[in-house]
Amino acid sequence: MASKQVDVVLVGGGVMSATLGVMLRQLDPSLTMVMVERLDHVAHESTDGWNNAGTGHAGYCELNYTPEKQDGDVEIERALQINAAFEVSLQLWSYLVEEGMLPEPNEFINRAPHQCFVWGKDNVRFLKQRHERMTEHHLFSEMKYSESPREIEDWMPLVVQGRDPMQSVAATRVEHGSDVDFGSLTRHLVKYLQSQAGFELMLGHSVRSLSQKHDGRWEIGVRNEASGESEKLEAGFVFLGAGGGALPLLQKSGIKEARGYGGFPVSGQWLVCRKPEVVEQHDSKVYGKAPTGSPPMSVPHLDTRIIDGEPALLFGPYAGFTTRFLKQGSMFDLFGSVKSGNIRSMLSASKNNMDLTRYLIGEVFQSHEERVAALKNFYPEASEDDWELRMAGQRVQIIKRTATGGGKLEFGTEIVASSDGSLAALLGASPGASTAAHAMLDVIERCFGQQAKTEEWQQRMKRMLPSYGQSLVENESLLREIRSRTLDTLQLKPR
Repeated sequence: MASKQVDVVLVGGGVMSATLGVMLRQLDPSLTMVMVERLDHVAHESTDGWNNAGTGHAGYCELNYTPEKQDGDVEIERALQINAAFEVSLQLWSYLVEEGMLPEPNEFINRAPHQCFVWGKDNVRFLKQRHERMTEHHLFSEMKYSESPREIEDWMPLVVQGRDPMQSVAATRVEHGSDVDFGSLTRHLVKYLQSQAGFELMLGHSVRSLSQKHDGRWEIGVRNEASGESEKLEAGFVFLGAGGGALPLLQKSGIKEARGYGGFPVSGQWLVCRKPEVVEQHDSKVYGKAPTGSPPMSVPHLDTRIIDGEPALLFGPYAGFTTRFLKQGSMFDLFGSVKSGNIRSMLSASKNNMDLTRYLIGEVFQSHEERVAALKNFYPEASEDDWELRMAGQRVQIIKRTATGGGKLEFGTEIVASSDGSLAALLGASPGASTAAHAMLDVIERCFGQQAKTEEWQQRMKRMLPSYGQSLVENESLLREIRSRTLDTLQLKPR
């Protein structure tokens, strides 16, 4: 069987693969690409609007990105890095809108202020300290803070109405936060790619094998899920952007950099309200503090969502234990991922995280009344009848080998690339999709290093990403210039 020869194979039809494909297309229009997606349409796993928070994670409201230190100070470095990375995504989307490669911004992104809300004296003290630390930096200088119930009610009416007036409360607010429909965004990105010569989308196909030839190129065996027929692709570069499915594929590749990596799958659920008279009273994303022992993806939040143009409110996510790596995966995914190269790190991480496992299993067996009780911490007057349970996406948290040979569970995303730059995979979860442009820039620099250094690619990169090569964390004037442009182009400026 002859192999189909291409330059790039993108495995997975989600936001990561689509972003990388579009960026490479701008850098070198001559590249031939194939995108392989197991399902019958793109953006239906973690990228789908109902399967993620759509927060446009920017570090404004996610309290788990700013942990409190033992001395009472607040650590903000991770929030700074995430915020700067999200600004890269905003730059890319702005460029694509301006060039007509993406439609009107409101088809995939809408303004939704990002807010924090806490209650209790200790939490109020923490949020005040967080605000003071964050607003010292130009990335967060526009963040507002209040302990006034009247002002907070103006910001988030549903959260304050019906609350004990004697309760100590505090909130922060960033007006230019956003809600991103990553499913819609990805479908538009793939639609653009399909309009370009040299691009092919293979829906309903799964990758069954990955092997590197002596000349460094990769042979990829794919199967048509409907007919059962097999065919081969051959490419100089392979990107594994298959969400929870990336780890098993990375293991199939056999690259030495994959050794020691494992995965810890976590499921999620939302409470969803579509009742117009309720939805119309809330226009923001409100994050609180995560319950003790819960994973970061379980930070509770009451979200305004606009998915496929329809507004709704989501509360959650309620985490749960699963052995699937994909929402439409197999219950044997976790067991199949245990290999000789990672069994020690997997067992070590499992032993050290038994409390987390018990917490997740407990979440699975909550009743509707118990879930609504958690919602009432944020929306005291919530009615059980207005909310229904809906499954969210699967996430596979990273397990990494430690220096001592054990294993550590990590919450975040990570690029794993072969030493020759011919294959890369994205592992992990939050902040995920929001930082896709920044993550794919990392892939390009690591795997297309020589081309990336050329004058032609440098100029094209700076056209896409005006901050390329400079630090938004360090350069205040550049940040303000770029943020003004992106908020204007994407129609996110406060009204």
